[in-house]
Amino acid sequence: MDGRKEYRFTLRFGEARSTEDAEGEVTATSDARPADEAIRAALAAFVGEIEQTPPAYSALKIDGERAYDLARAGEVVNLKPRKVMIERLELVSRPDRDHADFVVGCGKGTYIRSLGRDLALALGTVGHLSALRRTAAGPFREGAAISLSKLEALGHIPALLGVLAPVATALDDIPALALTEAQADRLRQGQPVLLTQDALPSGALVRAELGGKLVALVQSDGTSIKPVRVFNL
Repeated sequence: MDGRKEYRFTLRFGEARSTEDAEGEVTATSDARPADEAIRAALAAFVGEIEQTPPAYSALKIDGERAYDLARAGEVVNLKPRKVMIERLELVSRPDRDHADFVVGCGKGTYIRSLGRDLALALGTVGHLSALRRTAAGPFREGAAISLSKLEALGHIPALLGVLAPVATALDDIPALALTEAQADRLRQGQPVLLTQDALPSGALVRAELGGKLVALVQSDGTSIKPVRVFNL
C-alpha cells in the first residue's frame, strides 16, 4: 500500500466530467487544445511534492460517509488539498489533438484523475482521464504479471510454481529478524517472543525468519515481538 506506483494514462482534452474520468457526466467544455511543447513545459510544475485535491468521486470519508456516496446523492463534496509526491511525469505520445498519453511514477495517495484534471486546467483547457492502467506497484511490474485466464489454465500447483513469485517477494523491503528454532515455534503457535537483547523499537514491523525461511510478519511492542501474520511455507 505504501509502495511507489506507476501508471500510464490518457488525458482527453476539451471535456471536464463529474468523476474526472469517462464514466461521469460532462460538466464543462473547451475548444482549447494545447500544443505538445506547452504540455511538456507544464509538466515540471507537477513533479515533486505538490498539493492535490482528491476527486469528489473517491473513497475518502467525510464525517463517516464515503465521498462518492455523497457525490452520487447530489451533495456538494468539499475535500481538502493534501500533499502527494510525483516522482516522474512524462508525455509519451499524442494520438490526436484531443488526447495525450502519459506515464507517471508517484507515491501513496496520489489520484491520477486529479492530476489529469489539474494538468488540463494548467494548460488553459479542461479534461478528464479516458484511460488509466497501473503498470507497477512496489516491486511488482506489469511485465511480470500473468493473466487470469493463464492462471486458470495452469490449474495445478506444480505448474503454478514456475510462474508465481514467492510470498516473501512482497515483503522484500521489510527488515528481517533471524530466529532460533524455539522462537520460531512460539510464533507459529501465535505466541509472543521476548527479545532479551537488541529489542526493536515499539511499532517496528519485521520479517521473522528461520534459516532464511519466512516464518511470520511480526510487530514489536518495545520488548517483545508478536505475530501479525504467520506463514506456512
